[in-house]
Amino acid sequence: MKVLLVDDHELLRRGVRELLTETFTDAEFGEAGTGEDAVAMVAESPWDLIILDLAMPRRGGLDALREIHARCPDVPVVVLSASEDEHYAVRALRGGARGYVTKQTTSSELVGAVKKAIAGTRYLSPSLMERIADSAIEPKQMPHEDLSDRELQVLRMIALGKSVKDIGVELALSEKTISTYRARILTKMKLGSNAELMRYALRSGLVD
Repeated sequence: MKVLLVDDHELLRRGVRELLTETFTDAEFGEAGTGEDAVAMVAESPWDLIILDLAMPRRGGLDALREIHARCPDVPVVVLSASEDEHYAVRALRGGARGYVTKQTTSSELVGAVKKAIAGTRYLSPSLMERIADSAIEPKQMPHEDLSDRELQVLRMIALGKSVKDIGVELALSEKTISTYRARILTKMKLGSNAELMRYALRSGLVD
């Protein structure tokens, strides 16, 4: 079984690799640190499973996920994300992910999610399933649900305290473009400053 690990943190990739090796002893691993590299590696060779982070520099994980799914719709993708926001999880599932688990999950839950994904079924952690069910019963539109995937990515980076210049470098976009995204985000969410964006992101679980 060939497994592609996609995360911009080498230590996390190593940890997931060691964990999965204990269960899938015949697994062969490849690693990518950006969404761009992941898409390129998927185009170059076949994979049996992809573990994907969503918050990465340059090309965002949601964007990479959609292209990977378009190229290889039968390859199971399990998202391993720091975000516990149910709306983020729904976006990932709609983008083609077979499973969504958070980085706060237990080792056994991640292994279980991988097994289900390989078997062809979807997996969401119980806490996320409960929140999604609650949202379905009592719909409550959250301001960030109206954002595009790129705007959501920029919002999370602003909430992490990154400057317009730093965000532009990470996403390979001009400072003017990032400033335009920031202005759109503030307008759509009816907020007035980066500080308000940060507070909102923390309350909503978009960042740790």
